[in-house]
Amino acid sequence: MKIKRPLIALDFPDGQAALTFLKQFPKDEQLFVKVGMELFYSAGSDLVLQLKDLGHDVFLDLKCHDIPHTVESAMRVLGKLHVDLTDVHAAGGLQMMRAAKEGLLDGAAGYKVPKLIAITQLTSSDETLVKNEQLSAVSLNESVLNYARLTKKAGLDGVVCSAHEAAAIKAATSPDFLRVTPGIRLADNSKDDQKRVMTPDQAANNDASAIVVGRAITKAADPVAAYDLVKKLWEGEQ
Repeated sequence: MKIKRPLIALDFPDGQAALTFLKQFPKDEQLFVKVGMELFYSAGSDLVLQLKDLGHDVFLDLKCHDIPHTVESAMRVLGKLHVDLTDVHAAGGLQMMRAAKEGLLDGAAGYKVPKLIAITQLTSSDETLVKNEQLSAVSLNESVLNYARLTKKAGLDGVVCSAHEAAAIKAATSPDFLRVTPGIRLADNSKDDQKRVMTPDQAANNDASAIVVGRAITKAADPVAAYDLVKKLWEGEQ
């Protein structure tokens, strides 16, 4: 399964800035946008509902990670927002992820259930962090694959991972298990705080299911042209 549209990370400080940015795109173009913690904590669920009313698909990226009961309750609330995709941390464990799925199913009762995916390792993490700070006994790659297998066992729809691990996760799980990959940059972009990055065409060639693109589009001089370029590279047209 491949999500053909790049997911645009709306990493803005408030709702007005996000909506002003989106006005640059054609009114009839249905985008797939990501609302992360900064924007959600600032603008809240009202903005999510507004984005849906505008016809956009929404990835609500709040990375929930807590005890199973708390995450289940949170997902019950998020299920009522009718987003298309949301996530938890796989590090919360099998029971937490299963509870998250139950809460989401309950909250979305009578409506389309959002896809639920789990964070493996953040794209800002590297081998040194995993070894020295997380004190992992396995490599970064093995940690990612373990979390992917655990996520599939929990009954979730996929994972957030680096595009570097997408092909290996596909082989370790199944072709329809989502591999949503942030850390996407154009060839001339800075890596900023990301460590494991790829270009859109590289991600496509490495079996990513979806790409999340932020600053390469939102900070571009012409965001619409940058989006079109990213989309062409992702679709293999460039």
